[in-house]
Amino acid sequence: MSDDRPPARCDVLVIGAGPAGSACAQALAEAGLDVVLADQHRFPRDKVCGDGLIPDAHAALRRLGVHDEVMAQAQRASHVGCVGPRGGRIDVPGTLAVLPRRRLDDILCRSAVRAGATLATPWRFVAPLEDGGRVVGARLRSGTREVEAGARWVVLATGAVPQAMIAAGVCRRRAPSAVALRGYVRHEGLAVRIRALEVVWHRRLRRGYGWIFPCGDGVFNVGVGLAHSHATGADGRATMADVNLHEMFAAFADVYAPAGELIRDGVRLGEPKGAPLRCSLEGAAFGRPGLLVTGEAAGSTYAFTGEGIGKAMETGLLAAQALSRGHRERLGDAAVQAAYESSLAALKPRFDTYERANRVNAHPWLADLVIWRARRSPWLVQRMAGVLDETADPGRLVSARGIAKLLLPMR
Repeated sequence: MSDDRPPARCDVLVIGAGPAGSACAQALAEAGLDVVLADQHRFPRDKVCGDGLIPDAHAALRRLGVHDEVMAQAQRASHVGCVGPRGGRIDVPGTLAVLPRRRLDDILCRSAVRAGATLATPWRFVAPLEDGGRVVGARLRSGTREVEAGARWVVLATGAVPQAMIAAGVCRRRAPSAVALRGYVRHEGLAVRIRALEVVWHRRLRRGYGWIFPCGDGVFNVGVGLAHSHATGADGRATMADVNLHEMFAAFADVYAPAGELIRDGVRLGEPKGAPLRCSLEGAAFGRPGLLVTGEAAGSTYAFTGEGIGKAMETGLLAAQALSRGHRERLGDAAVQAAYESSLAALKPRFDTYERANRVNAHPWLADLVIWRARRSPWLVQRMAGVLDETADPGRLVSARGIAKLLLPMR
């Protein structure tokens, strides 16, 4: 990995080497473009995340040719254990795995470099370079050094923190959609008992949920997430809900015995860390002349589940597709931007269904109802599995009509 000064000029400058940026850079390099992938951190580096890989992530990893490499290091799982407030549980089958982002992102970044992208770290995005209102590169800073890197196109893949989007003039909402807190804990005894990804709803975790994901080698990713964390007041300002994530983390240990055992008796590998999430393809403009926004900066995380790795890679690949076609066919800014925005618009209905399913986080009793019925209905378990692989609409399960069906006598 490199910390060299970025080249003065390239076809595409990708800012951010997370899943979206690395996927975009790899696809562009494979298409023959001169690509620079810049990130403010040296790799490998930590990233706050639940670390879960659901079917869409597996599909994207296969498209990038790194699925085998990832799965050689990941902890595989055959199902998600969904646990309701009253303790009811249903195991939902799926193609699942867990790999800490420190290792996953390093694999993706190295894959982009193998494809021909030039990596520049640690260089932080300061501001776009503009010519007549069009973005023609970026000003980057590393320590006390600052450089100007020119590019035909810039791709912003800087994640949920809004500062880069604000500087680039594409931020429409500074506040995140959700917030989360996670830590790593080692507990060899629980590693034998907890093999699935576990998600827990409870009234003391209202508006959110807790999770325990096994990472392998006796290590677990344990955390809590708060959906719809910010509300806009009459003054137009977004303020965070009156919830303390550390207290929510402690409540998770109180209400779910395995979490309590893990946190109380396990060895903490550092203190829990928090992070914002941007969901539902909302909160930012997807582009402006000379610049595209992708990944979580564009809101690529699913509401309700908080899963975002697969969709980040998918949006990065869509950005690369629009840019490589534009390069090949010599299309103008408007055509490239329109093609990219059209591809995101095709994804938006999926995000909307997960936004509707957020009712479960606001009303945990819905999780009890779904789990109670699923334990008596193999068909409903299949529907829940379809939520994981995106063949079923999670919003319909908790719609008024869906709830009515759950309450009807079984035939």
